[in-house]
Amino acid sequence: MLDIKKIRQEPDLIKELLSYRNLEFINIIDQILEVDSKWREKLSEKEKLEAERNKLSKKVGQKKAKKENADKELESLNIIKDKLKEISELEPKFSEEQKKLLFELPNTPSKCTPEGKSEEENKLVYEWGEKRNFDFPVLEHHEIGVQQNILDFERGVKLAKSRFTAVKGLASKLERALMNLMLDLAAEGDYEETSVPVIANADSLQGTGQFPKFKEDVFKLQDEDLYLIPTAEVPLTNLYRDEILNEEELPIRLTAYTPCFRSEAGSAGRDTRGIIRQHQFYKVELVTLCKAEQAEEEHEKLTKQAEKVLQILELPYRKVQLCSGDLGFSATKCYDLEVWFPSQNRYREISSCSLFGDFQARRAQIRFKRSNQDNPKKSKNELVHTINGSALAVGRTLAAILENYQKEDGSIEIPKALQVYMNKKERVS
Repeated sequence: MLDIKKIRQEPDLIKELLSYRNLEFINIIDQILEVDSKWREKLSEKEKLEAERNKLSKKVGQKKAKKENADKELESLNIIKDKLKEISELEPKFSEEQKKLLFELPNTPSKCTPEGKSEEENKLVYEWGEKRNFDFPVLEHHEIGVQQNILDFERGVKLAKSRFTAVKGLASKLERALMNLMLDLAAEGDYEETSVPVIANADSLQGTGQFPKFKEDVFKLQDEDLYLIPTAEVPLTNLYRDEILNEEELPIRLTAYTPCFRSEAGSAGRDTRGIIRQHQFYKVELVTLCKAEQAEEEHEKLTKQAEKVLQILELPYRKVQLCSGDLGFSATKCYDLEVWFPSQNRYREISSCSLFGDFQARRAQIRFKRSNQDNPKKSKNELVHTINGSALAVGRTLAAILENYQKEDGSIEIPKALQVYMNKKERVS
């Protein structure tokens, strides 16, 4: 959530920054300022009424001390009391209206985020790895999965509906191996492994920015204000919701392996074949909570942690910095890591590593106490800055391995980094 004080103080700058995303947000800023102006007028009126009330109360006291009639002053006090009550009753209504509008606004792009309207204007940072040359027809991952009987799409649909898949045999073992590899690497990078609920309440989803804008993208439990998580970012970040942390605790680095659930609303017709876009998938997530001055360095560290997985697996990928028009709702800066899919002859997103500034922390009220060594009494609370990214999406990593490590005889070569998790098998038919 954006800071209302900044919107109030620099409305033109905020409008300009949000216009890089979408011009529709300018209208919301105007609505916020209008509500804010009306409320501030009421606050000014409240201050004048309170001053008049104090003046009259003093006068009533003086008259009563002299045993003089104070009916006129008492009548005026009752009128002021009613007006103050009316303003007091308006306060939650103004606050709720303003908050509702603020929740509709995305984060502002950082100064180093390239300006642009769509993914075509994203900035290529670099490419890594050598693409394999195949001397036989390359199959798509879902074709390999069906041929090897390790991805069962028909039975997945039978069990649930489209975009659910039964993963078995080699594919299931590879998923488990990938999970272990990713968690082990995260632990080496000082990310604490955490097991979290895969069901979250509305406050948690609102805290990280999924609600209210993306409410249609999540699965809701019937008759409960509870939802299946779309990413472990939600529970990991909200572990500290409404808390004040000690400065010495930061940065806090966390990782979790969870199933993730997305309704994929609005993605009809996209990636309907294979396991690129599923309603249920697995992911190892990284989350960092830190101080503002640590945020840029921690963002780079988290991104490199995700890249390390791709490098160890020897999967060609590229790193892209998203432009302002392609940023996620809560992000101020973001790198996408895109892995090479030879069957499609292109790169596909496998991780988004996002810096959020204090956007999420303001929504979730996650703060820390900044110490003042010279004057401890002047220590103050500040919002933390949050960062998150996938390291990695397990299903997409599996798909990339099936394609990049396929052999002409139909077998799949196991990446060296995974062999220790697969009983040291180098190839599985």
